[in-house]
Amino acid sequence: MARIVMKFGGTSVADVDRIRAAAQKVKQEWEAGHEVAVVVSAMAGVTNQLVGYVESIAPLYDAREYDVVVASGEQVTSGLMALALQQAGVPARSWQGWQLPIMTDDTHAKARINNIECAEVRRRMADTREVAVVPGFQGLSPVNARVTTLGRGGSDTSAVALAAALEADRCDIYTDVDGVYTTDPRIVSKAKKVSRISYEEMLELASVGAKVLQTRSVEMAMKHKVRVQVLSSFDAAVGSDLPGTLVVDEDEILEQALVSGIAYSRDEAKVTLLGVPDRPGVAASIFGPLTRAAINVDMIVQNISEDGSVTDMTFTVSKTDLARAVKVLEEAKGTLGYERLVQDTNVVKVSVVGVGMRSHAGVAQSMFQTLADKGINILVISTSEIKVSVLIAAEYAELAVRALHTTYGLDAA
Repeated sequence: MARIVMKFGGTSVADVDRIRAAAQKVKQEWEAGHEVAVVVSAMAGVTNQLVGYVESIAPLYDAREYDVVVASGEQVTSGLMALALQQAGVPARSWQGWQLPIMTDDTHAKARINNIECAEVRRRMADTREVAVVPGFQGLSPVNARVTTLGRGGSDTSAVALAAALEADRCDIYTDVDGVYTTDPRIVSKAKKVSRISYEEMLELASVGAKVLQTRSVEMAMKHKVRVQVLSSFDAAVGSDLPGTLVVDEDEILEQALVSGIAYSRDEAKVTLLGVPDRPGVAASIFGPLTRAAINVDMIVQNISEDGSVTDMTFTVSKTDLARAVKVLEEAKGTLGYERLVQDTNVVKVSVVGVGMRSHAGVAQSMFQTLADKGINILVISTSEIKVSVLIAAEYAELAVRALHTTYGLDAA
């Protein structure tokens, strides 16, 4: 028998009826003899509502109090899930992040998990077959013993971290899709579900806009070799039937496609600093304050003037971080010496991802030619070993995704 962590996203626990349905899936695995732990998200829409309350009172809020408010959504769900399991005849108990505890760093609203103490949970799983129900997205700061949250989508990270701590055989992520697709099937009707995908490919897809898994959850799965399965909570099958997409080590995949998927992200904002004095250390002076403000910078382009005296620096941040990024840069204008700051939210990032790129040339050229043929101008380019990303005007997002899906032969996958 296996040890399994089952994670249910917000749509899977959107109301009491769906919580009962999710509890029945847990019961199926439990009755099959598996040791089971459950991680739950807040009910659909609750986190957005809680964030709205915070922002309506304090647009530039204290992150510690933000965490107190938004962590409550998962707490409610965990209690309801434990009750639903008990009513179904399954021994269950909820464990809040501070009770295990799930220890994080002190970066409120974007905390990272350092350690999970789960000896008592493991003992109960083995001795009495009790199901532990753990709220995702939250932990405990060792600095001030306050509740922390892991950032949006953090329940995926909670589930993978718990699976690693429990040395689970598999972490099943139940969501509103039945697996990982070659691209968004709402945009491309010919998109196909992938049966297996490597950690690296999933990490790149998650980092460039695929909403199936949170980036940090994939990082943690890859680091601890946790086998993750993405599947739908609305299908009759459960994870042990292996109906979804398995995220595994590259060695478990027999044949690697040139391109595994096309991803896009509308959560992008472009920031350009015009007329920055071109001197050694200028990049560090720009990105240092952003780093200290816990603002992640993605794509970066630097253009130097003909005489080399000034430079324009363009980079992207998430739309949610744009206001804080602008504030940080404006406060540092005297030090940085730039002439003008320009921001643009009417952009989208489109990426092609595949481990097959390592051994095949011309992937980037095919992407650029396809976009050119469709009359789409590229604003910024970034690459990695298995990914090529471009920033384009937002109105061309769907056209670009459809064209690239065809170019790389994914329509017929």
